[in-house]
Amino acid sequence: MRIIVDVMGGDKAPEETVKGVIHASQEYNATFILVGNRNDIERIAAENDFDIRRMDIVHTETVITMEDDPLCVVRGKQDSSMAVGLKMLAEGQGDAFVSTGNTGALFTGATLIVRKVKGIHRAGIGTILPLGNPVLLLDTGANVTVTEENLEQFGVIGSAYMSKMYGIEQPRVGLLNNGAEECKGTELQKAAYQRLKNNTDINFVGNIEGNILPFNSCDVIVADGFTGNILLKTVEGLGKLLLGKLKEILYSSTVTKIAALSMKKQLGAMKKQFDASEHGGSPILGISKPVVKAHGSSDAKAFKNAIRQAISYADSGAIYDIAESAQAYAARKKAEQEAQKAETAKEA
Repeated sequence: MRIIVDVMGGDKAPEETVKGVIHASQEYNATFILVGNRNDIERIAAENDFDIRRMDIVHTETVITMEDDPLCVVRGKQDSSMAVGLKMLAEGQGDAFVSTGNTGALFTGATLIVRKVKGIHRAGIGTILPLGNPVLLLDTGANVTVTEENLEQFGVIGSAYMSKMYGIEQPRVGLLNNGAEECKGTELQKAAYQRLKNNTDINFVGNIEGNILPFNSCDVIVADGFTGNILLKTVEGLGKLLLGKLKEILYSSTVTKIAALSMKKQLGAMKKQFDASEHGGSPILGISKPVVKAHGSSDAKAFKNAIRQAISYADSGAIYDIAESAQAYAARKKAEQEAQKAETAKEA
């Protein structure tokens, strides 16, 4: 397993990204190709007493910043660490690519350089929400505006991903909405509801409101990237708030400190469950090869877990299941269109 890593993108790069790769190399059975400034990579490795000679380094001095236009990955900064890494993945020089860099540029590069799975109209960023049970939220920021067909396809590829990655038989798919009733939402949600409802290849469970999402209401929840990103950031922020308040209470007195010690194992499990950094990065689902987006503010621990996610995604073969689901979707839609044409001709 060869993982290509852009170590120059993100708020804390390259220090935290390089350290994340070092930690990953000590825990996971994979080899790593680091794309970025060789001098920075070697300096950070030396500061952490790590022999970098065990890894391949592809030197580039150009970096895509968070302020750059997404198209710069193919126009103007083709020699950046992100663009070079994506080209290497497209050419088969690695099995997966990980970056903390500019989300728009990464999504654009993955779409135009690595390319989408055949039959997929729009790829989307899929993120596992830090809730009690694993819930895949798709999309979490790649597509600000979508069509009802995009949302239906998110349900298809999200189901394939959760089935393969988490072993969930017939994952439950929900549509993020402001009410449970079929008539709720904008015209987009209403139209998407009908498409999801009539798609026999997925297990659609209806509209899902934010207040029931944490209570094992579905396994995949689909939304446009604008709404999905707001939901994701809200869940992450609320998790930090609750864990912070709990820590504040447990360390407020000698009695509560003793109680905290007696529950150390359980509290540790709870923190891990609701800590977004523990869930790794977010795969861009619908791309023909594994591309994983790590949070822009990832520290070494979060980046290590994003690499773990990339390894698991590549190793699982979920890409092939997504491709099969996309082909089945396309075949079904073609059959429906032909049947509709035949019916129209018959009526004429």
